[in-house]
Amino acid sequence: MTLIKVPLGERSYKIKIESGALQTCGENWPDELAVLSNEAVAPLYADALAARLKTGEVAHRVLQFNAPAGETSKSLEWTSRAYDALAENRFTRRGGVVAVGGGVVGDWAGFVAATWMRGVSFIQVPTTLLAMVDSSVGGKTGVNHPRAKNLIGAFHQPSEVIIDPLCLQTLPPRELCAGLAEVIKYGVIADAEFFVWLEENLDAALALDADVLEKIIARSCEIKAEVVGEDERESDSIGRRAILNYGHTAGHAFEAIGAYGELLHGEAIAIGMTVSARLAKLLGTIPESEADDLIARQTRLFERADLPTQVPNGMKEEEIFAAMALDKKSRGASLNFILPTKIGHVEKFADAPHEAVREALGF
Repeated sequence: MTLIKVPLGERSYKIKIESGALQTCGENWPDELAVLSNEAVAPLYADALAARLKTGEVAHRVLQFNAPAGETSKSLEWTSRAYDALAENRFTRRGGVVAVGGGVVGDWAGFVAATWMRGVSFIQVPTTLLAMVDSSVGGKTGVNHPRAKNLIGAFHQPSEVIIDPLCLQTLPPRELCAGLAEVIKYGVIADAEFFVWLEENLDAALALDADVLEKIIARSCEIKAEVVGEDERESDSIGRRAILNYGHTAGHAFEAIGAYGELLHGEAIAIGMTVSARLAKLLGTIPESEADDLIARQTRLFERADLPTQVPNGMKEEEIFAAMALDKKSRGASLNFILPTKIGHVEKFADAPHEAVREALGF
């Protein structure tokens, strides 16, 4: 078992990484629980967890509610339906929401927890690699707006994150690869040695090697916990947490244009990271030779993980710029990016020139 602390004072919590954790968790959870999941994950994990929580040594009163699978359920409509279920079951402020699923479920269920009766406790049980290494840690919750991703949300830290790597055995290959995009991101933004290690061990990860996957999850969570501990709410004055958005300015735009269904989040972020690396070279935030090395090595990792690196056919320049302008890091007409200065370090770059962004996008 690996324990990683997210240091946030009175809001500190632990990430527990252990094979088989879903069979033992819940002993210290609230007596009243709402298990929120989706129709794809529920038969695999949420149903069994809810049943065990109801009948275990510490019996809980359990409400279970499932949304449809997919990004489209991360919406105000399904948030309202969850509220209806909580109200019908007289769910109180003493209860806790348990999110069982990937990043979509975690963000949506976390937003429900943050807003029900002005906030109830929240437990993350991520079942995808993307959620394990990224979205389950840090307290960002929210739902999408038709014009942009994650426009509606709140910061609401979980009380606990339970990660069972055995869940990855049932993860579709495309979802596993999408999660690896965020893992590769951590190497670029914060740990050059980890980037090299990924180059050496990516094939083992794709083959579901247990030791490799546990190291990937643990190191990714360590980096995110450190960043979140320094900058919980992505403040302008500190800005440390903004480094986690490498590739996300363009990536979120691609997701929104595709109506949150054409690309998985990790696929969109892989394209966005490619765009950001090209933009770093064009703007000179990284020496040209190092930029070429980063672009080549990052691209090879993406290709080995069957991740896209080119803007999807049919997406128009004007709609991409319009979607990027709604990104939370942008200010008015100014487009802000996170750009590498070398492998293992990135910085914020404000007001990127339109023509350079256009070229980086490939138009």
